[in-house]
Amino acid sequence: MNPYRVIIADDHPMARLAIRSLLDPDPSFEVIGEAANGEEAFHLCGQLQPDLVLMDINMPKWNGLEATREVKKAYPHIKVVILSVSDDVGDLITAIQFGAQGYLLKNLEPDDWINYLHALLGEDSIPSREMATRLLHHFRQDEQVDELMPEVLTPREREIVMYVGAGNTNREISDALVISENTVKNHIKNILEKLQLANRVQLAAYAVRHHLLIKK
Repeated sequence: MNPYRVIIADDHPMARLAIRSLLDPDPSFEVIGEAANGEEAFHLCGQLQPDLVLMDINMPKWNGLEATREVKKAYPHIKVVILSVSDDVGDLITAIQFGAQGYLLKNLEPDDWINYLHALLGEDSIPSREMATRLLHHFRQDEQVDELMPEVLTPREREIVMYVGAGNTNREISDALVISENTVKNHIKNILEKLQLANRVQLAAYAVRHHLLIKK
């Protein structure tokens, strides 16, 4: 079997080197490119057509989530695994909503990384939407979240939450709803205050929990 062709995207050279050192001893993987930001990762995907992108969540220009969304739009066959130091449930759910097939913590043991990637790339890997459903079920069991219900939102605010949950940018939301970007920003600010949420990631996770999702 040919090795899985991998692109490593991380803005820290030492992090890219560490990831490469994990993969190089395994003949199942071949690192074919490295990117220092999300936009560069996207262009490399077009040039090299990898099987897998290991995408750091925090990068300049396009962050890992934005880059993942663009990669999956243009090249849906490429698998993307988000890399992060955060085990926040909201980050994980948002990564899957943006199209990622997996989510790896950087502090995991090397064997766990390799085993996870083999399982993900194998024929029995779980599609991202099904993975999201299973994760949500798991975290609902483990967490009792005391939060406001969507009924506190206006119809327009619920509509915007649906677009945020689908991974749309403010520009995309403004185009879809024919309103200004500034209006979108103000709506999101008001929504966060109303729902007592800290940021857009938490809002996207809220949209998933309450099934405020755009039907495709």
